[in-house]
Amino acid sequence: MLKRYFLTGLLIWVPLVITVWVLSLIIDTLDQSLRLLPSAIHPKTLLGFALPGVGALLTLAMILLTGLLAANFIGQKLVGWWDQLLLRIPVVNSLYKAIKQVSDTLLAPNGNAFRKALLIEYPRRDAWTIAFLTGAPGGDLRNHLSGEYVSVYVPTTPNPTSGFFLMLPKSDVVELDMSVDEALKYIISMGVVAPPPRPYKTIPAKNPAS
Repeated sequence: MLKRYFLTGLLIWVPLVITVWVLSLIIDTLDQSLRLLPSAIHPKTLLGFALPGVGALLTLAMILLTGLLAANFIGQKLVGWWDQLLLRIPVVNSLYKAIKQVSDTLLAPNGNAFRKALLIEYPRRDAWTIAFLTGAPGGDLRNHLSGEYVSVYVPTTPNPTSGFFLMLPKSDVVELDMSVDEALKYIISMGVVAPPPRPYKTIPAKNPAS
């Protein structure tokens, strides 16, 4: 009986403590942006005490203001000029271009970075994992791959931001009847938070010709 109560208490407190810890870590990290402000207008100087979360609010406000300015004609011209400037700097240009391409793909409102949830055999035969369809191989890769291939991203767990990029024959992947969000939750929880069951879709057999 005591064991059941203890486990029930853990199920309540563990998600709460982890959530608070992650939020505090994010706020503390964003608060470091206050170091960029002159001491005369620093919130601690103006208020007389440190106020947690001010850096996070200022960072969010700066991001929103940048997006607002970049949405008009003048802002787009300034962003284009800034991109051209960075692309002219040696070493910086290759790094900035690669990061910008990835961020445009993942963060664009009309983007489709993870298109579908897939089931693939990885890292060996009869061992299965969830992957995400990201597209199809392009460029010179097409000249070296015979048949129809797809590009997939295999995330690690419980941190899906790291993983492996693979190119597989389309016939070797199985499309799952679950959303990308459901698949991500399943991966992050290490299989604990499973998506709701769905009826297996079968293709009706054709009537034999009489």
